[in-house]
Amino acid sequence: MSATPPRALSFDSAAAQYAANRPGYPPALLDAVEELAGRPLPGARTVDVGAGTGIATRLLLARGARVTAVEPGPGMAAELHRSLPSVPVVRGDGNRLPLATASADLITYAQSWHWTDPSHSLPEALRVLRPGGSLALWWNVSDASVGWIAEQGIRLGRHLGIDDGAHGTPGGSGSRNVETLSGDFARRLLPWSRTVPVDTHLANLATHSAFLVRDGESTRRFLDEERGHLAAVFSDGTVEERYVVELAVLTG
Repeated sequence: MSATPPRALSFDSAAAQYAANRPGYPPALLDAVEELAGRPLPGARTVDVGAGTGIATRLLLARGARVTAVEPGPGMAAELHRSLPSVPVVRGDGNRLPLATASADLITYAQSWHWTDPSHSLPEALRVLRPGGSLALWWNVSDASVGWIAEQGIRLGRHLGIDDGAHGTPGGSGSRNVETLSGDFARRLLPWSRTVPVDTHLANLATHSAFLVRDGESTRRFLDEERGHLAAVFSDGTVEERYVVELAVLTG
């Protein structure tokens, strides 16, 4: 089986910053998960894979799901346990789920499916799901139809030497992952936004793996320059981040 990619473990070095600055998800997301899965979340035995610091885990719990978190990174798992001590945290990844067959009603991947090898992770998810259970994958993708986000995406791509910046997401685009899924997945696009201080926006950028695996001084210079670009757009020091959550749900 494939091991967890080293870049996927880079988040361990910034677990607390990740928890403090990454965006959450709109309430409409879990409404859509319930609708497409055809069952309510309250009481659902749910496995949140690649749970990170528990951003999605916390929302699933608030909706009444019975959640077990699966996370490969020790730093991220420790941060999740610190903030959600009642949630069972299992070390592992989606390529080989350390869970019993037919033990889950719902398996979720929030920002994490792209770190797996689908030739392993999809059969594993289907093994762990009960008959009629659902696999839900989603990504927050920056809305590049917004002018300043598209311009920032170009700068990100130039700095990082990648073309993901066109989607406004330095760590990779959910769009590309959704497009590779089979036709059996039902899909939804859910636009939303949050307004945060410039410092939070920049700290959020810095938690993406494309930055975490690079030289820290190079990242600091880029973020300092980016602060100047943002000041020209947001004179009051707050940034409206616009996202589209890309959701895909497969029900057995």
